[in-house]
Formats: sequence, structure tokens, C-alpha cells
Amino acid sequence: MRRAFITGVNGQDGSYLAEYLLRKGYEVHGLIRRTSSFNRGRIEHLHTYEGDKGLILHYGDLIDASNLFHLLRKIDPHEIYHLAAQSHVGISFETPLSTTNIIALGTLRLLEAIRSLDLSETKIYNASTSELYGNTTQCPQNEDTPFMATSPYAIAKLYGHKICENYRDAYEMKIWNGIFFNHESPRRGENFVTRKITISIAKMLQKKQDKLYMGNLDVIRDWGYAPDYVEAMWQMLQTDKPDNYVIATGVGHSVRQFIECAFEYVDIPISWKGKGINEKGYGLLRHSKQKKILVEINPRYNRPIEVNRLIGDSTKARKTFGWRPKTTFKELVKIMLEEDIKREETTCKFLG
Repeated sequence: MRRAFITGVNGQDGSYLAEYLLRKGYEVHGLIRRTSSFNRGRIEHLHTYEGDKGLILHYGDLIDASNLFHLLRKIDPHEIYHLAAQSHVGISFETPLSTTNIIALGTLRLLEAIRSLDLSETKIYNASTSELYGNTTQCPQNEDTPFMATSPYAIAKLYGHKICENYRDAYEMKIWNGIFFNHESPRRGENFVTRKITISIAKMLQKKQDKLYMGNLDVIRDWGYAPDYVEAMWQMLQTDKPDNYVIATGVGHSVRQFIECAFEYVDIPISWKGKGINEKGYGLLRHSKQKKILVEINPRYNRPIEVNRLIGDSTKARKTFGWRPKTTFKELVKIMLEEDIKREETTCKFLG
């Protein structure tokens, strides 16, 4: 039985990846931080996966090098998936020191533990990010596009990306960098823009919220479905040569289009009036008799530097190991919105 170790196992990608590897018969170990509040909602069901073959959790932290060393010596994994991060770009401007400590130095601590233990046959996946490209003029972006990181999150990820390349070259470690473009799901954190949209609409339908407050509506992202993307992580590590790969759908949509698509799914067309921070989105809710303001701009959600357009070219991944996205943009929006609507309806029924 092959053993896998996942950092950030209780995140969106970690939970889907753990499910995927368990289905493939892996023994799956996950790193989780100890907190006073329960934070295992995405992975709790995996404890009982086929009896005693469920997910095995270990308390630890990327700031604790000694802990990483002892865990890796104990587990002796065949594959390591390094996903843990402070992954919210906007928040990284508010917490640049901790973001850098976790992402940049955390990656270095993990690599040093692997190197010190001489785990020379262990394959390592490092979660890189499309945010490395920043406001590059090249579109779509591929593995050869120059990086122009423009946030503390992206700069910390750039260090992690480069130190992985350095250890791959200097110590012949088997490290793959996955440059993943935005990928979403019903397990996405609630402070990410896509979940914020779908949750807000679900609450509006239950008369629990009046408006959706947004920042920049015109930024464009290449949005895919997270379960499709974790398959690429595994496929990458089954190739013979460690390398860097872009994973993306190749299609870009603006935040405005995501909002319109989500409202259209519940039969509420949105019309826009005004410009800039005064722009508003109007629509007719089911329980209303006239159109109301459903979307409003709040400048507090704008970032100090905004990345305007990220669209990826995953030709290299397609040619090397055959990865293609399975889920369209509209299907993704539908999946997320249906799940949040179901949650809100269940909550309302429970509360009477």
C-alpha cells in the first residue's frame, strides 16, 4: 500500500485529494493544526472511510521544523502533497509576516526535513499558483510566462516555487510544481469571492440577506472545479520527470459574469446601472414586487494592487499526462449554488 502525506489536508484541495487517494487504495496521512475550534468539517467523513482505512491525522504546523522531521520519519511517505498555506490574497496584505512564514519558510522547512531524512525516492507535489503571473501582459499564461508577483501571498508563493526548483536541481529531489489557476467548489472558504456570491444568493432566497457587497467586478479569472484539479496533482507525480505544469481551463470569466450566471440560475436576471463605485446591480427577487438593488460596490473589498486578468494554458499538462478539465464554468456555478441553497434551506427548516 502506497503512503501519501498531505499538508493542509483540511482545506478545499486537501479534502478532495484525500478522498481521491483513498479511493485509489492509498494510506493517507494528513497534517492538521491544533486550534481551539473544530476545523475538520471538510474531512470528518474520511475518518470512517471503509472502516480502519480512513484518513490518518497528525497534529503539526509548518512553523515547527522538528515536528515535520519526526512526522516524516515516522510516516516515510511515497508521495508528499504540500498544499498548506494562508491562501487568501486579500488577507495577505493584512498579515504579510505570517503569510510569508507559513508559505515561504514553511515550504523550506518541509524540504529541509525531507532532505535531512534522505527521502530520495519520495515524490513531492508543491502547490504553486497563477498569482505568480500578476499583471503580466502575456495571455494566456503558460510555464514560460515571466512571473510578476504583486501581493505578499504571491511573493511568498514565488519563493516556495523557486526554492522547490532549487532543491530539485541541487539535490536531485523529485519535486513537481503545480501552477494552478483558480479552482472552486462548495468546499471553498466562505471569504473567497465565488463562495461569497453563492452563499449570499442562497441567503437572499431565504430573506436572510438584502444585498451582495463586492469589490472589483471586472477582474477576470480562469475558474475550474477543484475535484478535477486534484486529479492533476496525482497524475503529475506519476510522470517520470519532475517539472512545472500549468493547470487551467483556458477560459476566463469576470466576477461580474460569475454573479450574472449565479443569479440567472435562480431566474433573477441582473441589470447594471451606474459606473465605478456607484455601479449597482438590480434584480427582482421571488418574494418582491419590484426590482431592488441586489449588488452594490464597497471599496473596502478592493485590494492595494489588483491582478486584472489570469487565464491559463495547460497544453503541456494535456500533452504530457492527458489532463483536461471535466467541468464547465456554468456547471461549476450550478454545483456551488445548489449546494449553498440546500444548506440554507436545511438551516431554515432546522430553526423552524
